Amino acid sequence: MTVYFIGAGPGAADLITVRGARTLAACRVCLYAGSLVPTELLAECPPDARLVDTARLDLDRITEEFVRAHEAGHDVARLHSGDPSVFSAVAEQMRRLDAAGIPYEVVPGVPAFAAAAAALKRELTVPTVGQTVVLTRIAQRATAMPDGEDLDTLGRSGALIVLHLAASYVDRVVAELLPRYGADCPAAVVAYASRPDELIIRGTLDEIAGKVKAAGVVRTAVIMVGRTLGAEHFRDSHLYSPERDRHDC
Repeated sequence: MTVYFIGAGPGAADLITVRGARTLAACRVCLYAGSLVPTELLAECPPDARLVDTARLDLDRITEEFVRAHEAGHDVARLHSGDPSVFSAVAEQMRRLDAAGIPYEVVPGVPAFAAAAAALKRELTVPTVGQTVVLTRIAQRATAMPDGEDLDTLGRSGALIVLHLAASYVDRVVAELLPRYGADCPAAVVAYASRPDELIIRGTLDEIAGKVKAAGVVRTAVIMVGRTLGAEHFRDSHLYSPERDRHDC
């Protein structure tokens, strides 16, 4: 028996990976975040699979489901939105599984920031403009940020900042990044990336907060701030340069 942490992707059901879909179809138990994972994916489960919506379950009850499946010898598909490697709360579940001696594996998925970049039709790393992407969030009442990971500190690099779980705090985001990036820095917010109700908001850093509030966006959105979002005049990459020696390729 194995628990499979599967990245369900950013929202569109067909953005789950082939491996993720095949794994889902082979598991007798599926635990899924009902508020985030598209219900269409549940059709991939076996007809007799036990389906458990974890939206209202705490960690103890989720662990009980893992143990129950383990005792029955049933593989578990643990569906998480996006990719399990960032902001997914899988680390604490893995710790519980380690303590219980239950094996698990991770199946990666399409992260929300990648879907947002696709919606914007932008490469986030552009030669001579920006080669670094910072994935982060901001401190909230429930979870503080570690020392040195505040936006003012992270913004010193000038790298593209991608914020998850911060749409309802857009005023704070702007206030903390303005001194580092400047009022004219390109910014964008993508809500419900890859879904039918996807919403794209573009602007400069000094105007993005007003646009976000006017659109009523408060959750399920990615905020991006950085010069690569508006890059037009930049050097072509060396990868496809005619000057590159291709004999060793």
